[in-house]
Amino acid sequence: MLQRVLPTRLLSWMIYKITRIEQPAFKNAFIRVFMARFGISLSEAEIEQVERFACFNDFFTRALKPQARPLHADPQVLLSPVDGAVSQFGEIRNGRIFQAKGHDYSAAELLGGADLAAPFDGGEFCTIYLAPNNYHRLHMPLAGTLREWVYVPGRLFSVNPATVRAMPGLFARNERVAAIFDTELGPFAMVLVGAFFVGSIETVWAGRITPPHKRGSLERYQPIAPVALGRGDEMGRFNMGSTVILLAPRGRLQWAADLAPAQPLVMGQKLGLKLT
Repeated sequence: MLQRVLPTRLLSWMIYKITRIEQPAFKNAFIRVFMARFGISLSEAEIEQVERFACFNDFFTRALKPQARPLHADPQVLLSPVDGAVSQFGEIRNGRIFQAKGHDYSAAELLGGADLAAPFDGGEFCTIYLAPNNYHRLHMPLAGTLREWVYVPGRLFSVNPATVRAMPGLFARNERVAAIFDTELGPFAMVLVGAFFVGSIETVWAGRITPPHKRGSLERYQPIAPVALGRGDEMGRFNMGSTVILLAPRGRLQWAADLAPAQPLVMGQKLGLKLT
């Protein structure tokens, strides 16, 4: 109830500005407090000294050392695109995606159109939550060429587990960016869901998409030039944490046998097996 009345767009814009303050004493203290609060080590990061980050956001979206996230060697394996934890996964039944006990939402609402959702009816979905301590760059689970991407305006409610359990249709209500790729499995969707205090969503082909946090109708785009990304390539990032949702067509993907809700993931590990 509190989130419904808070000015979430304004507060998220303020966080966006604060995380880009470059004054050394402020940003260094901010980073150190955050690291202590969430138990973060820089041992895997390309930059290991707090002082070398230009601002808090540079630290938050830090690159990792080249071998910190090795990709699963089997080319038939669908990779985890992020560090995070499984929220839910399973079949898209009657066009609807399971959120939590008592709550679901439609794939058409999530993606911004019935035509975009149609190829995924009866297919598979996986929702992955990124906590504040996670690595916040997003990578391709498999090779693909961008067909279309959609910006869907919305609210900026929290996506933490408690809110996911309590708020109906949360992921179809929040601001999000949906990218549809042509892949060996057919169409494959990656949906980047914004959230409270998530100051910005970026992709490698469009740069910063939010802010501003727009109102009104959704916006659909087709790439002007081809955007082909390889398996494991970076495709975007969250400037502050959030959630990514993957959608695959029917009969083309089998989830890993040990996959379970709340299971921690690291980018590059086995998420499923491609059925080609």
